[in-house]
Amino acid sequence: MAKSTIQYVCSSCGAKAPQMLGRCPVCGEWGTYEEEVVESTPKKGVAPRTIGAAAPQRLQDVVASEEMRIDMHNGELNRVLGGGLVPGSLVLLGGEPGIGKSTLALQVLMQMGEQKTFYASGEESVRQLKLRAERLAGNAENLYISSETSLERILDQVKEIEPEVVVVDSIQTIGTETIEASIGSLSQVRECAARIMEFAKSRNVPFIIIGHINKEGSLAGPKVLEHIVDTVLQFEGDQHYMYRILRAQKNRFGSTSELGIYEMRAEGLREVSNPSELLLSTAREGLSGIAIAAAVEGVRPFLIEVQALVSSAAYGTPQRSSTGFDGRRLNMLLAVLEKRVGFKLLQKDVFLNIAGGLRVQDPAIDLAVLAAVLSSNMDIALDAGTCLCGEVGLAGEIRPVTRIEQRITEAQKLGFKRIMIPAEQKVDAKRFTIEVVPVKKVTDAFRMLIK
Repeated sequence: MAKSTIQYVCSSCGAKAPQMLGRCPVCGEWGTYEEEVVESTPKKGVAPRTIGAAAPQRLQDVVASEEMRIDMHNGELNRVLGGGLVPGSLVLLGGEPGIGKSTLALQVLMQMGEQKTFYASGEESVRQLKLRAERLAGNAENLYISSETSLERILDQVKEIEPEVVVVDSIQTIGTETIEASIGSLSQVRECAARIMEFAKSRNVPFIIIGHINKEGSLAGPKVLEHIVDTVLQFEGDQHYMYRILRAQKNRFGSTSELGIYEMRAEGLREVSNPSELLLSTAREGLSGIAIAAAVEGVRPFLIEVQALVSSAAYGTPQRSSTGFDGRRLNMLLAVLEKRVGFKLLQKDVFLNIAGGLRVQDPAIDLAVLAAVLSSNMDIALDAGTCLCGEVGLAGEIRPVTRIEQRITEAQKLGFKRIMIPAEQKVDAKRFTIEVVPVKKVTDAFRMLIK
């Protein structure tokens, strides 16, 4: 008989302890220890895992070829995955509750048309899946669905159907009979993910597993879950806005710098192929506190609208609030504005917003942030045909940015007449019809913007 013992495992780093601890001594996180049942001897009939050949090979004898890709018939998802889904790969898709993870997975399977696909849900019944599929555009002729929480039965169904792509929704609702632990526990999530990875590699069937996230915003379950899978995708966005962002946090078969943009509608998610046109307001002309920045996420350029509001502080301590932009970087830029340009904002509230609900980390929008703040403070509208691009240093200098030619091309495509870029960037301005204005310092840019 196998004897069961209880140990406590940190859900953040996987550290083990014989008793419950308030704070993990390894990673320093609080309240992350969870109870786990461990068997002292393995169950009979459970074979050890072997993925691939065990014999070592010389590196020069290994034949490397281009990875084959499965077209997901979804341009944004294909871009984030690196060109499509690799056969035999395991993809983890996470995000906030209700953000659209299940909708995206089901819609993609329906868009694959004549290819045989399988959707296994441990959260919804087949009737609920049918109702959701009816409002999504796509072909469900070769889509098989199942409401199942047993991993063994799901894998048996995959063997029987032999689909090209499998979605498991979600990994926290699936359990295996090989270990005695409640569904959703750390040991169950870890064991199920390892079993799915073994099955995917041995059968060359790609799996997309949907995962929950905790209150801190990171993926729930043991940290080893993210190490096991080949790709980790994060589906994010504000539920009060229509836009959703798909990012790759880990990708063994492609870059992690790409992102996909979707628009949530009643009939499902719509791909946004040109986000610049949707993120720019047409009624900005004549309004102060608005500047247009040329940003890049991954290798994808787009223009965004930076909005600022500067007002007299109603209380003793002025407020500094930002949405979609790093608050600490905003404080740094305001200090540069005061020290290098001479504008005093100590007794004024500053509010900053990136229109559209996006969160941008590109430092190239620094110049647009300062321009929007200055425009609101002076209550002077900036030229609607001018776009800004440049990172601002502590000395007030405008530093070079990456992919400057793609930014200029995007501004030119959307009909802007002028774009300000760092003077150190070597660009052939004759190649563009848009006026390219190089600037060295923040003060030089402000003199050209406000005349």
